[in-house]
Amino acid sequence: MTTLHIKNMVCNRCIKVVREVAEQLGFTVDQIGLGELQVKEVLQDAQKEQLAALLLADGFELLDDRKATLVEKIKGVIIREVHHNQQRRHQNLSVLIADELHMDYSYLSNLFSSLEGTTIEKYTILQRIEKVKELLVYDELTLSEIAWQLGYSSVHHLSAQFKKVTGLTPSHFKKIGENRRKPLDGLQ
Repeated sequence: MTTLHIKNMVCNRCIKVVREVAEQLGFTVDQIGLGELQVKEVLQDAQKEQLAALLLADGFELLDDRKATLVEKIKGVIIREVHHNQQRRHQNLSVLIADELHMDYSYLSNLFSSLEGTTIEKYTILQRIEKVKELLVYDELTLSEIAWQLGYSSVHHLSAQFKKVTGLTPSHFKKIGENRRKPLDGLQ
């Protein structure tokens, strides 16, 4: 069994593409999730290189470095919590990250900053703002409901953070729509 860590694997569509690439090469997928692929085979270096080349063609990067892998796992936790978790925990993200990775948050935070050039907090804010944009475009929730769903303390806090990041108020963004959204793997 081989576990591989993959950069830029941030959504269900990404999981589908990575699964298809692995199966195309004849690998049996045991488990797959955001940023991680586990196949039943023990892969040789040549097989990993072949997989890496095919993944790269689809915009993914196979990670070998332990520190880079940890950073991708941190991103995976953040993306899952912000974009895919329907039952908001309203739990401190630093505690969640430390618990899930079984490591000291201070170490993880310093590692993330040194490799990404930004803090976990800023990365999380960018992800939350992209989720706000998505929800504004869908136009199914009020700003109060969006603020609550994403764990903001108030609509004012969400609006202030949104304007600081985008330069627009949420209402102005809503008017101009989806052409201002960014892909999740392009946020830094």
